[in-house]
Amino acid sequence: MQEWRGLERQPSAALANNATTPTPIDPQPSSMSPFRQNATVTRSSSHRSRRRKELGNEEICREPIEPGHDRVIEALFDKIVATIQVGMRLPDSEHESPRWRIAEITPDFRLEDVWTLPAQGSADDFGALLEVMASLDPAHGESASTRVLFSIRYRLGGWFGWDDATRELPIPGYAETTLSARLPVDLRNTATDLDRSSYGFRPLYRTDLEWAAELSNWTVHAVMHLAWVDKGEGRYQGQMGVYVKPRGKLGAAYMALIRPFRHRVVYPALVRQIERAWNTKLAQQPE
Repeated sequence: MQEWRGLERQPSAALANNATTPTPIDPQPSSMSPFRQNATVTRSSSHRSRRRKELGNEEICREPIEPGHDRVIEALFDKIVATIQVGMRLPDSEHESPRWRIAEITPDFRLEDVWTLPAQGSADDFGALLEVMASLDPAHGESASTRVLFSIRYRLGGWFGWDDATRELPIPGYAETTLSARLPVDLRNTATDLDRSSYGFRPLYRTDLEWAAELSNWTVHAVMHLAWVDKGEGRYQGQMGVYVKPRGKLGAAYMALIRPFRHRVVYPALVRQIERAWNTKLAQQPE
């Protein structure tokens, strides 16, 4: 260490020849304030490597902690949480694991999609989620891509008569035209206070933690199921499952055709719409 300090007292011959010399270290006591350490100007990695070679094992090189690095990490974490919060597609098992009442009504339907929704609250907030869902209109939302897809779908439906409301179609494989005939006695007339949503689903039933509605046309008989999932510690989160029963080969081909558009365009846009509406509703609630 004395040889190194000698560099401070004697100008190097290499310096006179405009050669690069290592910057001498100003010895600091071990009790140096961490605030001063954090404020140290960061040297380049090549310079630090050269210093390590010159000093050998006599110096323990500490990488300076950049000021504000914790804020960067927090921002990244918030972004990850926000991505999860916006909503994501879940495996079917996530919706089938709890014993929802919908299982009693749609045993012959296929669970097509499951999404977690950006709506969290207490056990009493399920009604607020239903109000938000009833207020939405995906066909006229902010997503231009979704509006185009719905416009094409409605135009095709008009050409081929897929959405003729004057005819009630039987559930594929059955004579009944609505799932309301399958409802247990305790679930009947439980959703009469809910308006028909703007996107064509007719309410079937409601419990404290579930709500279901059906849609029927010439391509499919479908059920949208909303659940208020207990996450523990008094916290609940919305979850949506869509059950379908295609109507023959046309329905099966139609469902296969629209699958990538549903997953990549329609549902993500719908989830964002739900998030905005949910946040607006929370802001309107009294403190």
